[in-house]
Amino acid sequence: MILSDADILRRLETGDLVVEPLDDPDLQIQPASVDLRLGRTFLEFQHANIPCIHPTSEREVDEYVEETVVDEDGEFILHPGDFVLGTTYERVEIPPDLIAHVQGRSSMGRLAIVIHATAGIIDPGYRGQITLELSNLGTAPVALTPDMRISQLIFTELTSRAERPYGSGRGSKYQDQSGPQASKIQGDREFGGDQ
Repeated sequence: MILSDADILRRLETGDLVVEPLDDPDLQIQPASVDLRLGRTFLEFQHANIPCIHPTSEREVDEYVEETVVDEDGEFILHPGDFVLGTTYERVEIPPDLIAHVQGRSSMGRLAIVIHATAGIIDPGYRGQITLELSNLGTAPVALTPDMRISQLIFTELTSRAERPYGSGRGSKYQDQSGPQASKIQGDREFGGDQ
């Protein structure tokens, strides 16, 4: 069952679902979703002089990305074909009986901006800001400004609470993240990690 605006408000009021800061609930809470705003930090992928990235090498991943912080009144220009990691301004906490789906707003899609490549699910138990996988599929650059509503969260109620929610008990790699996070795939078991 997908939560309606009334369900979302009730869960926010009881405190088991957290979206903060939610500065303008009347604007941000939609009929069946919550609009999230764009943060100020971006990770840009550098491709000059890099033959390839080996997902198993944390050093290579770190060398491949460069952090950019946009001034409060500034903008980030996303060029055609670009792929960058951004972040939501809001921090969320998803209770064990819900799963959240992060989607782009249709207004952004109509400008050819997509906000996730594959990571559209926010697991039960997740806490932190959400990394956005931003791409410009169009033919013209698009200016992205901090605090603009860029994505939306849709909440689905599970048939039962997750027995092992996302978090420290699972060794979850992105729990409590602040700002965009580069891939930590080298921590996966198949690459010699423990997750």
